[in-house]
Amino acid sequence: MGLLKDKVIIITGAGPGMGQAMCRGAAALGAKVVVAARSKPAIEALAAEIVAAGGEAIAVACDVADNDQCRALAQAALDTWGRIDGLVNSAYFHPDWKSLDEHDLGQLATAFDVIAVGGVRMAQAVIPAMRAQGAGSIVNISTLATRKPMPGEGGYAMAKAALNQMSRQMAVELSGTGIRVNTALMGWMDGAPLRSFFDGLNDGGAFEKQRAGEIPIGHIPPDHACAQAVYFLLSDMASEITGAALDVNGGDWVAV
Repeated sequence: MGLLKDKVIIITGAGPGMGQAMCRGAAALGAKVVVAARSKPAIEALAAEIVAAGGEAIAVACDVADNDQCRALAQAALDTWGRIDGLVNSAYFHPDWKSLDEHDLGQLATAFDVIAVGGVRMAQAVIPAMRAQGAGSIVNISTLATRKPMPGEGGYAMAKAALNQMSRQMAVELSGTGIRVNTALMGWMDGAPLRSFFDGLNDGGAFEKQRAGEIPIGHIPPDHACAQAVYFLLSDMASEITGAALDVNGGDWVAV
């Protein structure tokens, strides 16, 4: 039996990289996956891939900056499977890489609206069903940059830091409901987006080698491996964990 067998899991931000990896992995562990992102063709293709491999999945287009779309996403899960066991808030908007003193405030506001407020919108959409069930797990996908500031990434990290606080706040406010809320802090992840970045450097792999050597685990963690920490937090094995922030970045957060 899979770790997530028969659990209905909504995953937002199911784009290339970590989002898609989580959808595939959760389905392989027995979850019924609601694949959500703004791009309808991409999520429909991913859901079809999961079903073709023997899993269960539906695709629901959703912009987490829209209240009605968030509620419709939760309702689609209920209409299809009658319950919602888990929510992974992975949707994000990444502003341009600029220092905060030069930051476009419109982009900063969008980052907060999608990442932090979007996470709250989705939580509000699923909590009534979870409360009625007496159980549920919300996992917020955050970033190493909230612990270890990186020049140019301030706007993104600030929004993710707000999402971190959302986990702690809701964990306390949902005391006694059976709903757990936790955070997974990701760092550099090897997957399609990072591969594209490295290829664009055209430096013979020099920077990739440097970056890998700076991470205590000795390599850049693959996105599909990082996703396993999320499955744990969604699962009954983490039944006594709430309000936690789990570093899933190969120890990069402690490295100088």
